[in-house]
Amino acid sequence: MALPEPEDLTSLILRTDFSSDAAWEVVRAAIDGADEYRHATYVNDRSFNGVSVQALVDADAVADDDDKLCYLFVADTITMTDEEHPLLAVDLYDEPGRTFRVAPRCYADVSANLTIANMDFAEFADAADASGTFRGFEGD
Repeated sequence: MALPEPEDLTSLILRTDFSSDAAWEVVRAAIDGADEYRHATYVNDRSFNGVSVQALVDADAVADDDDKLCYLFVADTITMTDEEHPLLAVDLYDEPGRTFRVAPRCYADVSANLTIANMDFAEFADAADASGTFRGFEGD
């Protein structure tokens, strides 16, 4: 399994739960409506149905150096069923397999900062709340 490459200056959002097309559209609308910039490359490919975080880490590990990703976002069962629709952020570089959730309203900030390496994955993961979800930094 090869991971798709995100388009320039966007982050990859990989759908792994196909239980509700309506929920997928809600997630996309929440992300696309955050601001006027495009922040996501959406992958809606059923070959990724139910894929685990470990399988994603393993797929990235065997990729050619030019094809490796540093992180990606997953639209999994929790994303599709939770009323907040938090995406699962997955580290593929510093601590492969480390995860945190990100509320769609915060996705654009997280994606932009990771894309340009202004901040690293751990800074967002460490700022996640008790539920493991990043909802912004205190004082924002």
